[in-house]
This record gives sequence, C-alpha cells and structure tokens, in this order.
Amino acid sequence: MKKKPLLYRDAGVDIEAGERFVQLIRSLAQRTFTPGVKGDIGGFAALFAPDLSAYRHPVLVATTDGVGTKLRVAIMMEKYDTIGIDLVAMCVNDLVVTGATPLFFLDYLATSQLDLERGMEVMKGVSQGCLAAGCALVGGETAEMPGFYREGEVEMAGFAVGVVDEAKIVDGSSILPGDKIIGLASHGLHSNGYSLARKILFEEMKWKLTDKVAGLETTLGEELLRPTRIYVKTILSLLETFDIKGMAHITGGGMPGNIRRILPPGCKAVIEKGRWEIPTIFKLIREGGVPEEEMWRTFNNGVGLVMVVEPSLAEEVSQKVSDLGEGTFTIGEIVAGQGVEVL
Repeated sequence: MKKKPLLYRDAGVDIEAGERFVQLIRSLAQRTFTPGVKGDIGGFAALFAPDLSAYRHPVLVATTDGVGTKLRVAIMMEKYDTIGIDLVAMCVNDLVVTGATPLFFLDYLATSQLDLERGMEVMKGVSQGCLAAGCALVGGETAEMPGFYREGEVEMAGFAVGVVDEAKIVDGSSILPGDKIIGLASHGLHSNGYSLARKILFEEMKWKLTDKVAGLETTLGEELLRPTRIYVKTILSLLETFDIKGMAHITGGGMPGNIRRILPPGCKAVIEKGRWEIPTIFKLIREGGVPEEEMWRTFNNGVGLVMVVEPSLAEEVSQKVSDLGEGTFTIGEIVAGQGVEVL
C-alpha cells in the first residue's frame, strides 16, 4: 500500500504562511528605514551603510535582550500590540546608556505555529519601538517550532546595533564623590520581575487581569502591559549639551545591581527613596509579601534610567529632561565608598 506523502506542513510548519508574513510586515519595516538601509527585508542578511563622517573614531555598540515572562501576560490577555515596543526598548535603552546612537534593529519571533494576525500585532509594536528609537528595522527571523512550544506560546528576542565616537563613550569612569544621581521615571514595571509579580498578584492576592484594583488607573492586565519607556531621543538630546558621566538602564537587578555596574573604585551611590513617589503597582506587589530588599533588587520602583552628573549641572539637566517630556527626580548622590545603598 502506497503511503501518503508527508509535507513540512503536516509536521506543523507552514512555509507559505511564513512567506506571507514577510510580505505583510514589509511595509511596517519600511516605515522605519533610515538612509543607511540598503535593500529590503527578506534577504539572507541585512545591509546597512552608516554615515560615519561625524565620528573621529567610531565604535560599534551591540545589545540583545528579550521581554521575559511579560509575554505570559500578553498571551493571557491575547493582546500583542505593545509587547514589541518592550522588545525594542530593552535593547536600545541598554545601548544608549553608553552614549551610542541606535542604527538598526533585528528581531527573533518563535512560536508553535505562526498566527499571521498575532504576528502582525507583535511586529506593529516592534516597528513603533524602532520609530521611537530612531533606528531601522532591517530584518529578523520567524521560527515555527511545533512540539517545542505549546500552542499559542510566543518567544521573542531582539538585537540592536549602534555607534558612538570613542572619545564620547559614557562608561562611568569619571564619576566622583559629590556627583548627583538623576532618575528618569519609568512606565510601571517595564519588562522585569514578571515571574515574581505574577506570583504575587495572581496566586497570592488572587487578582485577575480584568480587575480594577484601587490606586490603578486601568485594569490590572492593562497596567502590567504598559510598554517599557524608550529613553533614546531624550538621552541623545541631553548628550548634545551636557557631560553625563554615567548612565544605567534599570532592569533586572534593580537600582543596586545596575548602578553598581558603572561605579569606579572608591565611589558609592546613595539613593534616597523618599525623593520620588513610588507608583502603586510596586506598592501592591510589596504588600503581597515581597521583602523590601527584594523589591529593590528585582524592580525599578518607578525609575527606569539613572544618570550621574556633576553637582553644578544637576538642576539644569533635570529641567531639560522635564522639558523633553520625561518625569525626573534627583534621587541621590555619589559618596566615598563602594556599592549602592538605598536609604
């Protein structure tokens, strides 16, 4: 008896759907194209010709990241239009704190079976994030992996490349005792600590995504899906005028873990938490049973990025940040010592 021929589609992978997906997202990518982009998406590799005429010694800067289990919330809500913004933000914010300008971005999207509508929602967010960061979406990879991911699951990773003049790299090496620490407000949790947040909010507190919790302006689910703030244009504008000695993107590890990475020997960062109002979502998680120390090493607690500047510039820099539409606070200062202390 002759067996029925088996196709890749019979194993769960639809090549034609993947090809249609590329065609659908082409216009989203093209909206982000900058003059350096050569060609179009869909090739074996992306080509980019940066204008390096303004750089004496250009240095390429590369970052990669994901959005963690925030994806689980998006899947639970069946809402995918903002998660791509998070993906871009986690990469370009890491990049800009070195003083670099983002050039281009690539994404990786994996799922059990490609859903074109869901995929388009994800990519709309990626495109929106790239526009906010001023970088081009030049390509990526879409992988169908039946048997590896459960039905409806999605995984994402992002990759960004930028450039900075070697003499203008911001690395914290010039930080001194007496310098001021300025914080830029976050949009809630951003993309960190969601495994702990979900355990507290859903398992311990027994709340649902649709619940309206006292103190929140939206439902709990909408609050948890607020996209990560992209700080690129604000930071690049500041760097045109001010000498920023060091910057840290506050992600996993919180303020202690991330600020510590930019401190030179002999310098200690002292953060005074009374300098700003901690948003309600963090207070709810804290009340659910998370120790104070764990809150500070897991979440951003309302500050998504910090800058270190000399004392004479602190007020002027803060005013400029405010003029650019960001919430800002002077949250502490540098003293002699080592590490990070939260008072």
